[in-house]
Amino acid sequence: MAHGKQPILSSTPLQLLLNLNCWYFGAFFLADVLMFIYKGVLLPYPTNNLILDGTLLLLFLGLESLRIFYGWKGNLCEHAVTTTLSLLLLLPCVTLCVYLLLLQTFVLRIEFLMCCGLLCFYGLQFLLSVLALSGFSRSKVN
Repeated sequence: MAHGKQPILSSTPLQLLLNLNCWYFGAFFLADVLMFIYKGVLLPYPTNNLILDGTLLLLFLGLESLRIFYGWKGNLCEHAVTTTLSLLLLLPCVTLCVYLLLLQTFVLRIEFLMCCGLLCFYGLQFLLSVLALSGFSRSKVN
């Protein structure tokens, strides 16, 4: 390290995982919309439940987009507050994913598998975000 230069603290594995999660969630959302159409046409899905589940899926899209954006910027800018905000947004995202996994009216096997994959992403991102945050805060102390 040269004199007067600070080390780079942003986490490459976290950034890679956020990028992969961005693509995975895009495919997840598109597949889920198509599955809602499938379930609405072929299954005896009550209209009110279909509207509720669709609304929650749109809310999930908004929260997940914000979470990935804040995680991305917080990691690249080495900003602890933004990374913490991303971690806080992880809780409602996990809750919505568990709702889609277990509590919606009809759950298809492919939805179950896709939600399990998303929860795995969330677990890894939680661990890597906590590690990145500890690195950011240690550098501010020294």
